[in-house]
Amino acid sequence: MRANFKPLTYKTKQHGFSMIEILITLVLVAIAILGTAGLQLNALRLNKGSQSRTQAIFLATDMVERMEANKAAAFAGNYVLLATSASSVASTNCSTAICDSPTLATWDLSQWGQTISTLLPQASWAITQTQVGNATTFTPAIYQIVIQWQERGDAKVAGSSSIVDSYTALRSISN
Repeated sequence: MRANFKPLTYKTKQHGFSMIEILITLVLVAIAILGTAGLQLNALRLNKGSQSRTQAIFLATDMVERMEANKAAAFAGNYVLLATSASSVASTNCSTAICDSPTLATWDLSQWGQTISTLLPQASWAITQTQVGNATTFTPAIYQIVIQWQERGDAKVAGSSSIVDSYTALRSISN
């Protein structure tokens, strides 16, 4: 005789389990979004630092090109500039007046300093002549250009009072 056989069925009542899964998923998604935002913020900070470094490279190249265009003043040492963070104002505007070599060098340094102070935050700069040039013996004049600036936000990230970035270029001016 065959017994009355019923398949086993499990009727369990699950209350709130789906809600817990959803809450865990929301927490994980929120953590992922915060992590992504932190990565984006770090990328923006590093991008600003690379932009400032690129500006410093362009500014140093600009000064070298000015020296190449005014070789007489470069050989005479008229482009030497002590470390400063304030741009000077030239007495003669060489864009509207005819200037001799030393006056043009003063104009170049003035314009260059104003550009640096505009483009780089809390910048300082210096130009030193490491080798005096001589046009008759074909000895090049060698200049060292140093540009320093402080990146915005670096002090908070590093935990120190200030972090100064710098770019140094060593260039020779030949006759």
